[in-house]
Amino acid sequence: MANITKKVSWSSRADESGAAGEGTPLLNGSEKRRHSREPSGGGAVFQISRLSTADLEEEITSDEESVRGRPKEIPHNEKLLSLKYESLDYDNIENQLFLEEERRMSHMGFRCLEISRWVVCGLIGFLTGLIACFIDIVVEQLAGLKYQVVKENIERFTEVGGLSISLILWAVLNSTFVMVGAIIVAFFEPIAAGSGIPQIKCYLNGVKIPRVVRLKEGPMIHSGAVVAAGVSQGRSTSLKRDFKIFEYFRRDTEKRDFVSAGAAAGVSAAFGAPVGGVLFSLEEGASFWNQMLTWRIFFASMISTFTLNFFLSIYHNNPGDLSNPGLINFGRFENESVAYYLYEIPLFIAMGAIGGLLGALFNVLNYWLTIFRIRYVHRPCLQVMEAMLVAAVTATVSFTMIYFSNDCQPLGPEHTEEYPLQLFCADGEYNSMATAFFNTPERSVRSLFHNQPGSYNPLTLGMFTLTYFFLACWTYGLTVSAGVFIPSLLIGAAWGRLCGILLAAISASGSIWADPGKYALIGAAAQLGGIVRMTLSLTVIMVEATGNVTYGLPIMLVLMTAKIVGDYFVEGLYDIHIKLQSIPFLHWEAPATSHWLTAREVMSSPVTCLNKVEKVGTIVDTLSNTSTNHNGFPVVVQGATSEEPAKLCGLILRSQLIVLLKHKVFVELARSRLTQRKLQLKDFRDAYPRFPPIQSIHVSQDERECMMDLSEFMNPTPYTVPQETSLPRVFKLVRALGLRHLVVVDDENRVVGLVTRKDLARYHMGKHGLEELQLAQT
Repeated sequence: MANITKKVSWSSRADESGAAGEGTPLLNGSEKRRHSREPSGGGAVFQISRLSTADLEEEITSDEESVRGRPKEIPHNEKLLSLKYESLDYDNIENQLFLEEERRMSHMGFRCLEISRWVVCGLIGFLTGLIACFIDIVVEQLAGLKYQVVKENIERFTEVGGLSISLILWAVLNSTFVMVGAIIVAFFEPIAAGSGIPQIKCYLNGVKIPRVVRLKEGPMIHSGAVVAAGVSQGRSTSLKRDFKIFEYFRRDTEKRDFVSAGAAAGVSAAFGAPVGGVLFSLEEGASFWNQMLTWRIFFASMISTFTLNFFLSIYHNNPGDLSNPGLINFGRFENESVAYYLYEIPLFIAMGAIGGLLGALFNVLNYWLTIFRIRYVHRPCLQVMEAMLVAAVTATVSFTMIYFSNDCQPLGPEHTEEYPLQLFCADGEYNSMATAFFNTPERSVRSLFHNQPGSYNPLTLGMFTLTYFFLACWTYGLTVSAGVFIPSLLIGAAWGRLCGILLAAISASGSIWADPGKYALIGAAAQLGGIVRMTLSLTVIMVEATGNVTYGLPIMLVLMTAKIVGDYFVEGLYDIHIKLQSIPFLHWEAPATSHWLTAREVMSSPVTCLNKVEKVGTIVDTLSNTSTNHNGFPVVVQGATSEEPAKLCGLILRSQLIVLLKHKVFVELARSRLTQRKLQLKDFRDAYPRFPPIQSIHVSQDERECMMDLSEFMNPTPYTVPQETSLPRVFKLVRALGLRHLVVVDDENRVVGLVTRKDLARYHMGKHGLEELQLAQT
């Protein structure tokens, strides 16, 4: 991927706005603004690659002249954004068709719609719970089969020699399972790679990620979102089945709300944390929420965890026992063991700082591994081979650590180890290193939390932490559906338990207060918080997953400390991967030092506008221009005389124009066909979400001369701001209202620019970007 060494100007962009880069408007507004009915060709000013932020070397130049101490051009940070990502149309398009449909609906009709929303959320929770139950049973059976076969093989060859055969068997079984998952992802659905959380974060943030909610495999948060997207639309575009139900919900506004419920239901099913699931969706899309939506999402979360509980109780031959709240069960901490004292809080905060440092190291290493994969491991076959290599290396390292460990512990009558390995230990003892490596990660975390003091020696925990840290760092980002939650918890639980053992050893009172399990919990929270940088939702998830609210305050303090320390060095893991994919993600607030910027400086201009009654040929040419590929067009009305400028009267989307062209809604044809059916909102909903490309619509030469009246289909009341509106206010409007386009007008209501998500994402700079900005000012 070639480095890009071009200067990026304020308007040298081609994105989803109705603007193209032609010229560079100055900060003092000295360049004459104009609107154009034809898209300009500024889109070729620079190249945009799929992962452009990976290796950019941009030449930042500044002009000696400045206005009020400002530079003529602002150096951007993470400026190049992928053109394949668009914004969701979260704001309702209140055109005449929409208003007529809403006005025809009775009060009972609205009540039925609200009931339908609750029914859909209930279905989302139920189906997500069923999927979680299926996953839990299959994983338990497959993992049990693998570990039992390998255990029997190790026990047999320990006595007669030939443990290398056991190693090969373990590596082959690991690689086989991973190969199946990697092939599915690499060759059929690459978007399913990873945990899915970065993509779902972006979708809840308002970004339309291609194929993100299509039918696919994935961890529970991603699976819940996929279920929600399919159920709420009453059809499956992947399976090409339309059940003709819930057609009213076929728009971005409704679909995104249901996807929030699906993501929350996935968190609830995974961790048995319905409240944590709600807060997870709240953290990622807080600006779009209302009270009734919150209750519906909570309802979906509760149904999900109840469904999982109910069917697992049947599977375990104990119908009605609802004591297994989620897939990941960390076990309950008894009140006696979780008691903590005031003087321990500074120790917890210190562990949070350690978690932030280790999390920053993890993220930096994973970042460079991802860059390496982008450059050299980009073919599907290579991706599958890398995944198999990691699986084989993991098995080899685990076996080697177990083989050379001499940490033997007595196998008591109440031991909780699922697959205890004796190896070279005496009769009645087991290898404690095997408890950590030779087990599912969930069971390993549970053993670190709840095993009695003395179950592990410090050397075992130290070696395990070091080894598993690098293995987990290498694993995240492979072309398989796998996340980082449980590996992070396992790493943190290991070094947290080590801290507890060391504190007990150096304290005068022994291990009365320094319970290893307690510190394993704090370490797990610190490590996970240091990597993903989640605070509110993760606190509640950890409290719900452990079944005890006693540690709510320490966990919160630890997560906040880990985030503060980690953010000082590098961003969170999910944010890093979002930037690597060049996604226009918007944070909650505008940059702190952006008040001197106005809408005029950040908008895209000149703008491609359409007349209220436009020529069909002009519309076709505008939509077919591949150098711009705009998705929104301000609609203007010409003045009474040719001297009067055109003024804004509405906004229309590319998808709407394509549907109008497909149905040939032309003025001349409407006059000649008195029986022609009037276009309805159903026609737009049937085409949603995969509107046909303009190339697939045939328009004859005679039809190009026809006229199209946009007044009935455009949004006559788009959001607008004056040119002098401050950037924080513009940011708040776009982020809080979920706007896709914000029209910038002058004092006479003439269109001078458009602000889109991508315009704001370019200027939402981090620490280094702000430093560059301040340096340019001087």
